[in-house]
Amino acid sequence: MSTAKKGDWVQIHQIVLKPEERAPQVPDDTKQVPLELWVKGYALTEAKVGEQIEIETATGRTLKGELTVINPKYIHTFGEFVPELLTVDRQVKEILFGGEK
Repeated sequence: MSTAKKGDWVQIHQIVLKPEERAPQVPDDTKQVPLELWVKGYALTEAKVGEQIEIETATGRTLKGELTVINPKYIHTFGEFVPELLTVDRQVKEILFGGEK
């Protein structure tokens, strides 16, 4: 199992609120699951994946949670390709700039 060393860039996971601690005004399906948090930062201690670790975030906050990933990747996306947006792109450029370039 992988071990993070002090100073490594890592990601942690923590449960912020258990289902029974959720606000009464949230939708019913939301009330049934915990409020979870995943945060990246620098390891302040050594730990193995699955163990508790303390980190310092890029903004200087100190947090504690379960170590999930060492050297996490950025995997965000803006979703699937939408062909209609190609048409909209051309139309907007024509309106704003008088053409595609």
